[in-house]
Amino acid sequence: MVPRRLLTAVLLTLTALAGLLAAPAPSLADDPPHPSTDTIAGARAEADRRAAAVGAIEARLTGARNELEQAGRIAEQAVEAYDGAQVKLAKARAAATDAGNRAAAAEAARAAAAEDAAGLAAASYRLGTSPELAALNDLLNAQGPHEATEQAAAVGAAGRSTRQILDAATATAKAATEAVGAARAATDQAQRAATAVDQARKRAQSRLAVQQGQVTELGKRRERLLAELAAARDTTVDLERQRQSAVEAIAAQQAEAAAKAAAQAAAEAAARPSVAPAPPVDGSAPWSQAGAQAALDFARGKLGLPYIWGGEGPDGYDCSGLTMLAWRQGGKQLTHFAADQYAESTPVTYDQLRPGDLVFWTQTGRAADIHHVALYIGDDQIIEAPRTGTAIKQASLWIMGTPDFYARP
Repeated sequence: MVPRRLLTAVLLTLTALAGLLAAPAPSLADDPPHPSTDTIAGARAEADRRAAAVGAIEARLTGARNELEQAGRIAEQAVEAYDGAQVKLAKARAAATDAGNRAAAAEAARAAAAEDAAGLAAASYRLGTSPELAALNDLLNAQGPHEATEQAAAVGAAGRSTRQILDAATATAKAATEAVGAARAATDQAQRAATAVDQARKRAQSRLAVQQGQVTELGKRRERLLAELAAARDTTVDLERQRQSAVEAIAAQQAEAAAKAAAQAAAEAAARPSVAPAPPVDGSAPWSQAGAQAALDFARGKLGLPYIWGGEGPDGYDCSGLTMLAWRQGGKQLTHFAADQYAESTPVTYDQLRPGDLVFWTQTGRAADIHHVALYIGDDQIIEAPRTGTAIKQASLWIMGTPDFYARP
């Protein structure tokens, strides 16, 4: 006899099998439908739209970066113009002081000559005749040949003395007038130079204020663009920030390679012989390895200090202030003005660079328009005071493109 429990299990199984057999077979119509042509076209259009959006945003990011660099260059040009105006003011004031001293000396000489002339006039008045005629009268009254010879010499001496007194009075009066005029002109020039410095200071302050405003605005714009880029790519802002930094690094490497190639080509085209050490500038010693090392040591000791426009230390420097003070340690007297520093040094080419040499940039390619200078330390590296809002740093020689000039202090 079959146990009741087993019989129940068999009946349940048979019932389930019957239900399965009675159920309708799955239809092909129940499969997920294939995407339609319109769906595929829409997806492609969306992908193209996102790609275009990504390209546009990346272009705007590049434009923002270029704007920032341009703002920095314009601000630095204004700072260097201020430094140049300061140099001209110092020279104008020195010239005015020198002209004033010459005028004082000329006036003293004029007064002395006038006194002599007044004495001559007084003597003529007392005698009722000129000193020459008085001496001639003595000659005519001379007793004997010896006394006559002495009186004749006196006549000649009196004549020469009178001419010298009158000539001196005339010459010193003219010289004094010219010296006083030159002193006034030099003083006026110094006053104009002081006005120019004040104007240059205001322009620099204005440019720097604009630059700082652009830095802030472009920073905000960059973040907005990165957010747009993240949305277009369906990623995160952090990921896009990292991606953009990598893109910018690659672009910088490519730009540096192009700048170096241009510098090498220019050096080969120049094909000049090795440049001898520069002749000493006023009060300077000839170039030496020890002097260059002293300049490098000074600059390395200032890494991390802030850029301060017009700065000559100790708390901060601008570009030409840093190189001036660095080479002062090396025994060279350079002016606090990048264009003058080039004029005070000996030009070299890229392939002749030594550690301690100076590197210059300009927007026009003209030495008179140099707006930035840095200290070369070797291996295509420089130490520079870049611009307001940044610190003195070590950087690639090619950070601003191919330098326009190289020189050895």
